[in-house]
Amino acid sequence: MTAFDELWAELEPIGKYEPTGGYRRFAYSAAELQCRQWFTARARELGLEVELDRNGNLWAWWVAAGVDPQLPALAIGSHLDSVPDGGAFDGPLGVVSSLAAVKSLQTKGFSPTRPIVIAVFADEEGARFGIACAGSRLMTGQLAADRARALMGRDGVTMAEAMQSAGLDAQALGEDRDLLARIGEYVELHIEQGRSLVDDDAPIGVATAIWPHGRYRYTFTGVADHAGTTRMRDRRDPMSAFARTVLSAESAARASDSRATFGRIEVEPNGTNAIPSVVRAWLDARAADAETLHQLLADIEAAARGASAEHGVTVTMDIESETPVVHFHAALRDRVRAAVVAELGDDDVPLLPTGAGHDAGILATAGLPTAMLFVRNRTGISHSPREFADRDDCLRGVTSLVAVLQELAG
Repeated sequence: MTAFDELWAELEPIGKYEPTGGYRRFAYSAAELQCRQWFTARARELGLEVELDRNGNLWAWWVAAGVDPQLPALAIGSHLDSVPDGGAFDGPLGVVSSLAAVKSLQTKGFSPTRPIVIAVFADEEGARFGIACAGSRLMTGQLAADRARALMGRDGVTMAEAMQSAGLDAQALGEDRDLLARIGEYVELHIEQGRSLVDDDAPIGVATAIWPHGRYRYTFTGVADHAGTTRMRDRRDPMSAFARTVLSAESAARASDSRATFGRIEVEPNGTNAIPSVVRAWLDARAADAETLHQLLADIEAAARGASAEHGVTVTMDIESETPVVHFHAALRDRVRAAVVAELGDDDVPLLPTGAGHDAGILATAGLPTAMLFVRNRTGISHSPREFADRDDCLRGVTSLVAVLQELAG
């Protein structure tokens, strides 16, 4: 059994929700905190010094004997939290692979010439508080501390309250330029969240860019009334306006080869025999470039306003988060790919963009050279229990990461 197998077997059951087979590792929940404890224990077993930063991110430092700890570190890692009923691999694959890669190098007697640090970023998915990559956004100053503390989950608990309950100091949140200055590059290994590597019949790929994307909250407000006695022509039904908006968003996204998803809604009063008074709906929108995304958003907002006027309701749209297009550092990307090609003995290591957001993209936006390795997802499905990477591909991911560490820190 390899180090990867042992580590994966320990982490895999934590936070699994048996009725669906998916994971519920929400930020600062009992399951996510258990994952953090597991990571801390395993990192310390490798002789790494684990630190918790002011924004809830974990850092496990490997500073070999004789190495100046002030040298810019090579950072690797990912996240441990999940979306509701998400898959096992999204995030944890990168964390487990990072631990396994460090153990492999230590077993070989490799001595890095600069610090290597494994990062576990907090609340990457944003499933609990609504802002994706909250830990890295806070660290880089892209999310204001006061706004983060006030974010409220569907359980009625704010981020500040959740952090305090977990024993963390929410008042310490904020930009951490000193920590960011200690990092020279960041390389994140992640399961691919699509079908490109399946279609290319390639186990490993290297990212070129992340599509621009954002999250937007629509609030449709009408008048609650009786479902049985209110004539259709007398209704001011926000659900009808919302439904028209969903169909318009789908049409606009298909026409522009972009992505538009209303994946979460809240309805008041949420009764079977009651016309709703309010529908809140969250839109996730993504496109290959900023111009296409802006046009998509404009089309959806226009459709929402038209449908609302038709049904006698009002609508507002609030931006919860926006991330511009990210182009990964070209020179670092090419060095990473060359190291993987040499290790696998196969030039078939595709370069591919992704529509999924990552902490690597947030760090790149802050000016840090970043790169990403993708491991093939055999189903092509993500944010679902059906997400899957087979063992051989996972082990190729670890050996690829080992080769990258040797190239960049040897």
